[in-house]
Amino acid sequence: MAKLNVRPLIEGRNFGVRISGITREQTNDPEVRQQVNDLFERHGMIVFEDVEPSGKMQIALSDIFGPLKDHPSKAVPRVDQDAMPGVIDMTCPPWPEGRIHVDGQEVTQWLPWHFDHAYNNELNRAGVLRAIDIPPEDGLTGFVDGIELYDAISPELREKIEGHNILYRMNVIMKDFHFGAPDDYRCIAENPTADSVMEAAKDVPRSVHPAVWTRDTGEKVLHVSPWMAEGIENDETPEGNALLDAVSHDIFDRAKELSYWHHWKPTDMLIWDNWRVLHAVSGHHPQYQRRMQRTTIKGDYGLGYFEGGASNDNKILERTY
Repeated sequence: MAKLNVRPLIEGRNFGVRISGITREQTNDPEVRQQVNDLFERHGMIVFEDVEPSGKMQIALSDIFGPLKDHPSKAVPRVDQDAMPGVIDMTCPPWPEGRIHVDGQEVTQWLPWHFDHAYNNELNRAGVLRAIDIPPEDGLTGFVDGIELYDAISPELREKIEGHNILYRMNVIMKDFHFGAPDDYRCIAENPTADSVMEAAKDVPRSVHPAVWTRDTGEKVLHVSPWMAEGIENDETPEGNALLDAVSHDIFDRAKELSYWHHWKPTDMLIWDNWRVLHAVSGHHPQYQRRMQRTTIKGDYGLGYFEGGASNDNKILERTY
């Protein structure tokens, strides 16, 4: 069997692994592909270190895990689609309009804990991310394992939320974010693209996803996205909202100990399991540029649906970071 340099992401924890020095040639090796997929399924996240820093390498790594899903909005900037189909380009220039005050400072590009595509009935399998322009401070991407969150959350909250489904809607208006929001959270200025995103999504029904689901391997996953959440299905009451807020706050609190925050290097790429892992962005000082590129792996876990049994073939703009 091909030999890979594999070590834990965090010593003493099952969540995540690091693989160093995988080459583009190795991504075509069936044994390597099987080994990498097995590691991903078992650990939920892989940080690839010391890899070729190119879009072609990103596509080659992504192809190990399944077919790519193109971004649903044609307005999102792409890299050369003839040479590198499926790679989207996300650049935050210096001094952008969108600003957040959180944790005592003003930052841009801050995002709360969430899973991607919460507002759709289908959940993409995973994302593969790399950094091109890296701020000298902050600009980190955080990850927390839903299996570990399920075990760590308050037993009383776990008992109350398990068996419930959560309602989600596309909402990129940051002043509307409230479930689990830090005490000093404040939106200073909205991203100027937010209104167009909201207009495109206004007629799409709300999605529904379980707060807890069970993997084929038996582990239970706490999979609540505080961002985009609108309430508990069949319990949009003050009591239901208070429960969802308490669970969201507990996720933020538990993540302080359980999360992994990735400090980017140009030779890093990483993949996370969108059915199991929540992620967040630390934000960074507005004076710095941050540029990321991403591919999305197609797939679905089959547990989500649109409210009221609605069907909708329109694809909503998917925020990717």
